[in-house]
Amino acid sequence: MSVFGGRPTLLGHRGLGRGTVDGLAENTLESIVAASRSGLRWVEFDVRRTLDDALVVGHYPSLAGDGGDQFVADLVLRDAQRLGAVTLESVLDAVPEGIGVNLDLKTSMEDALRKPDATTAALVGAVVRQEAARRPVLVSSFDPAALLQVGDAAPGSPRSLLTWWGFPLRKAIPAAAHLGVEAVAAHFTSFGPNDADHAPAFRTAEYAVGLAHEAGLEVVAWCPAPEVARGLLSTGVDAVVVDDVPHALVALRDVAD
Repeated sequence: MSVFGGRPTLLGHRGLGRGTVDGLAENTLESIVAASRSGLRWVEFDVRRTLDDALVVGHYPSLAGDGGDQFVADLVLRDAQRLGAVTLESVLDAVPEGIGVNLDLKTSMEDALRKPDATTAALVGAVVRQEAARRPVLVSSFDPAALLQVGDAAPGSPRSLLTWWGFPLRKAIPAAAHLGVEAVAAHFTSFGPNDADHAPAFRTAEYAVGLAHEAGLEVVAWCPAPEVARGLLSTGVDAVVVDDVPHALVALRDVAD
């Protein structure tokens, strides 16, 4: 299964990019729709769960309100919406058909108390089953168990293991391969020496990407600057999640879309 269609691919991070880009805040309906209409084939955004089992878009586990930050997992949907949350359903309805969506699945701590078929991942999997008729869908998560649960809820749906800043590719690639997912998504710092990994020697990025491909994985790098993204794409990386989509499209249009 080819996740990205065999073409070097750019994905808008949280819509048009992290923070505010062109006056549009990350993970808002407006930012995600703007990214999906910018010329990108894919857009990435975060998904989490409310107290009453609705799925909303948002990176952080809490929303700011007059009384201070409130955890999304403690809010029913109508209260989360009062604090600015937008539903996953409304976002998917607004993104043009055919545009790929990469759902960054945010597990909640409360999922530890739920059965596997009742977790946030299970809810996301149910959406993926329906949405796959309209567009390519990739579910990514830092939580390996969530990826297994999505696989149970939506068999055959593409999934990607996310790894954190500087996390060694020597661990990420075999982990993804033996989880049975289709892709591994590493922070751009993981492709070489970095301040988090103090190993005395590193495999080259070309070696790591090539080995991942041999293992049947596609490789995503998240949040490099355009000049770093260009170098990673030259090593065979399949996709790059970019901040500041308008700038990235101009800087990288000759090597990815």
